[in-house]
Amino acid sequence: MESAPLRAALRSKKTRPLRVFAVSNQKGGVGKTTTTINLGAALAAVGRRVLLVDLDPQGNASTGLGVERRQRETNAYHLLSGRASLEEAAQATAAENLWVVPANSDLAGLDLEISDSPRRAHLLREALRGPEGTPAGEGPADQRFDYVLIDSPPSLNLLTINAMTAADGVIVPLQCEFFALEGLSQLLDTIDRVKKTLNRALAVQGVALTMYDRRNSLSAQVAADVREYLGGVVYETSIPRNVRLSEAPSHGKPALLYDRACAGSQAYLRLAEEVLRRERDPVTA
Repeated sequence: MESAPLRAALRSKKTRPLRVFAVSNQKGGVGKTTTTINLGAALAAVGRRVLLVDLDPQGNASTGLGVERRQRETNAYHLLSGRASLEEAAQATAAENLWVVPANSDLAGLDLEISDSPRRAHLLREALRGPEGTPAGEGPADQRFDYVLIDSPPSLNLLTINAMTAADGVIVPLQCEFFALEGLSQLLDTIDRVKKTLNRALAVQGVALTMYDRRNSLSAQVAADVREYLGGVVYETSIPRNVRLSEAPSHGKPALLYDRACAGSQAYLRLAEEVLRRERDPVTA
């Protein structure tokens, strides 16, 4: 159960309209969870109130934020199944302004449990925004957070569909490797189908190039190809391969808390500023 200070913080007023982003790519190993954790920490570091929803049954984002398995008795499964409210499921992290709804293997069986529900694609949206018909700005997350980042599973299943149905936009991490564009068209098709059938407001907020190695000519070539193919939707900031980024999760910390000066932390701060510029939400903190 959350602490009294957390309850007070969650209930305090905030003025920015809520924005929800699904961080998604059906390929594994592209830096999706790393991006969710560190972009969330970077947005929090510049004064935004951020909730990270771990929607991957592996629970890696929860681990990377220092939430131990025994601390996940109330988690994303309970939130989506209606067994817990957002206030009950959200936990404070070691980073100021950053909360997380953790995940564990309970989520793996949710697909079957909700498969017959007519609202099965809307469970996360309703948990964040309130039931259909709730006035804009008055849902649970609207009152408490500026940004929600959803760490989607590396597959196109009902959890991913829930993430996209709840989201205003999708952030796509794309690794600078030979097969970078493999499967991207399928992901974009899925986004388009969700937009047409479930969430007309959904858009691609941006594509983040990850695991960029400036010593490797292949990384530069892949980055050039992706930018030529996708144009301005690709963020200017590339996230480098960085040992400190890889080490931070084992300490249960975002890289910004583990080593703020490292190249990875600085890259995610720049990416956060770029996200805010696209949102016309300038950095003032």
